[in-house]
Amino acid sequence: MKKQRASERRYVSKFPAVLAACAGVAALAFAASPGTAAAKDQDNESSTQTPIKHVIVIVGENRTFDHVFGTYKPNNGQSVQNLLSQGIVNADGSPGPNFAKARQYQATVTGMTQFALAPSIKSPYSTLPSPNTGGTATAASDTTGAPYATYNAAAQAEGGALEASDIGQLLTGASGLPTGAKDARVANYNALQSGPYPLQSPQQSSLYDAYMGGPVHRFYQNWQQSDCDVSHATRENPSGCLMDLFAWVETTIGAGSNGSAQPTPFSDQTTKEGSNALGFYNASKGDMPYFTQLARTYTISDNYHQPVMGGTGANSIMVGAADAYYYTDGSGNATVPPSNQIENPNPLTGTNNWYTQDGYSGGSYSDCSDTSQAGVGPISKYLAALSYHPKMNCAPQHYYLLNNYNPGYNGDGTVLDRTKSPFTIPPSPVRTIGDTLLERHIPWKYYGEGWNTFVSNPATSVYCNICNPFLYETSIMTNQQVRDTHLADTTDLYADISAGNLPAVSFVKPGGKLDGHATSSKFGLYEAFVHKIVDAVQSNPKLWASTAILITVDEGGGYYDSGYIQPVDFFGDGPRIPMIAVSPYSQGGHVAHGYADHASLAKFIERNWGLPPITDRSRDNLPNPVQRNSNPYVPVNAPALGDLFDMFNFDSGHGHGGNNQQIGNTNSDEPSGAKGAMPF
Repeated sequence: MKKQRASERRYVSKFPAVLAACAGVAALAFAASPGTAAAKDQDNESSTQTPIKHVIVIVGENRTFDHVFGTYKPNNGQSVQNLLSQGIVNADGSPGPNFAKARQYQATVTGMTQFALAPSIKSPYSTLPSPNTGGTATAASDTTGAPYATYNAAAQAEGGALEASDIGQLLTGASGLPTGAKDARVANYNALQSGPYPLQSPQQSSLYDAYMGGPVHRFYQNWQQSDCDVSHATRENPSGCLMDLFAWVETTIGAGSNGSAQPTPFSDQTTKEGSNALGFYNASKGDMPYFTQLARTYTISDNYHQPVMGGTGANSIMVGAADAYYYTDGSGNATVPPSNQIENPNPLTGTNNWYTQDGYSGGSYSDCSDTSQAGVGPISKYLAALSYHPKMNCAPQHYYLLNNYNPGYNGDGTVLDRTKSPFTIPPSPVRTIGDTLLERHIPWKYYGEGWNTFVSNPATSVYCNICNPFLYETSIMTNQQVRDTHLADTTDLYADISAGNLPAVSFVKPGGKLDGHATSSKFGLYEAFVHKIVDAVQSNPKLWASTAILITVDEGGGYYDSGYIQPVDFFGDGPRIPMIAVSPYSQGGHVAHGYADHASLAKFIERNWGLPPITDRSRDNLPNPVQRNSNPYVPVNAPALGDLFDMFNFDSGHGHGGNNQQIGNTNSDEPSGAKGAMPF
């Protein structure tokens, strides 16, 4: 069992006192009017449907639900769907009686000319390819970034975003191995069975504090890893996504061809990933200590998903727009991007899945309204074959961004020069939730760590520019008053919390050192980043009494997950990712099963503040799901996305006494009036 950190001991010891102090305040929140302290969000437009007057959305990086909570054991009376509950693994992380449910396969597509969404020629791995160190730092250094060799360098790098007791995490975890090598830190790295494996050393000690290599997390790769075909469909899994090609995609194409020929020689280690996607942390043995503490105290979802197959950029955009951005002429008109920035996942002749053009230098676009385009046709055919026929949701002659490109604006509102930075999506005209909040005069901010240095000297900043959905948008970035009021640093977050000036809606993003991204960060650092924010809010009883903190990540990072995927449109959904709701109204260790993704963040804000959907095509127009108790993870009125109200109990003010505000008709096995119900 891991030793409890000092900061965790502080949290546990002070929590009862904080809860007792705010219980009376929480009760008063029900009767609050716009003139009271609990509801003084500047004007009547900020009145809410619940006692929640402040929503804080914190977004980390790149972990699936099973990767984080695969062996989590919920409180008595609660159920969770994960690797342990399904018998895929045992509590110690070893293969369980149903390990075959997660068996991984290798496929053959040599000779095919079209992208293989669900390859027909497959065989199970006898042993997985070895995991790989990727770009993980070999040794600590003060000159090349984390992990750092000295405390002073680490303290300077984190910039006040961690509690002092957590800064030491930035000093540990170097691999001691070459980059791009088989990762001998992992037990049985040369003889891993064909399925999920625990991230532990040969001595059975946890690798939770180690920097680890990460898997591919790109759009067409993630679709292919999921292996979706209606011929695979069952009652429990009506989308027919088998989730069984994770290692094969990692080792055959990895992060992409970038337009280059397949390297020679080529092996299962050439892409420098191996089977990294199948590694998971073990909450039953002490990994994820703080998030496990939060899960047992508050509410987690085991049915919350990344909205887009693939990586950070497109999924972060969904946080703000509940939609995808497309390539423009810079003035808001859809146009055709450069040819080397258009995806072509068709395999090169003579290769087994080496994509022809995977989007030059990290980005990529597809005109998904045109089914003749590479990669589009197979996904369109699959969606049409589903019983509920989800729309592609692709406007004609629009090339949508599927992965990561720089936003079209600098932090100071000037347009990024695409002659110098060609891998940039031009300024976007797509509306976001920020526009809706501005129109209704509801205060909001996007707090990104490193924002101040990003504006003044972006080359030195830890700021994640592709993570800010508002940095792409013309209506926000060309208005200096809006920029100065609504885009801020995390140092401003702590000042606003301390001064009692927290806006109604806050989006919070850690910088690259603390976001939990594999290779460049550790998930424990993201836990520590969240910990400080939760402590700060709870130290102000009045604020805590009216606040909901929603903790998630942008996407799954390419890691394996065993959960159901509901295809909503061409873009996804993708695998499950963590979601924790921390609030006086989400106590009790409840596990919510309502189907949701990042568009649900907009739906929660809209329902709480009585707002309309962002646009007539954004995903927040979809209905709340109706789910049967006999299969609580699959909406029978698909496509459907929840508004996260099932994670709260607004009747009592503390604890989940029941399924209050559960989405859909979850208390009945026979949903009434469900339209588009699936036959399973």
